[in-house]
Amino acid sequence: MFSHMMVGSNDLDRAKTFYDALFKAIGGRDAIVDPKGRLIYMHNGSTFLVGSPIDGEAATYANGATIGFTMDSPAQADAWHAAGVAAGGTAVEDPPGVRENPMMKLYLAYLRDPDGNKLCALYRM
Repeated sequence: MFSHMMVGSNDLDRAKTFYDALFKAIGGRDAIVDPKGRLIYMHNGSTFLVGSPIDGEAATYANGATIGFTMDSPAQADAWHAAGVAAGGTAVEDPPGVRENPMMKLYLAYLRDPDGNKLCALYRM
């Protein structure tokens, strides 16, 4: 359904430090920087981008929005979360762990990136 996800940043150098750490923690690579300065991460068939807003206004996060990243295990989610906190992100929600609902059991870890975008590591148990 989705071809890619993109978030805005007010400090692309800071965002690169943060997202490079996140993607390396799950076996990805540092960003490719395109001619417009956008950060491009390609991993497991998906594309995630970070850039400055085209309209020249400040980047803001979407309240109520969450971008989820599929993990291979709870340990990978924990490594992703730890790397994000170490690289300037903020742990939010409950600590990483199992959440149950009537349909399934999930292992979740939540962060806000340095620009306030809410991210989630998700492992379906």
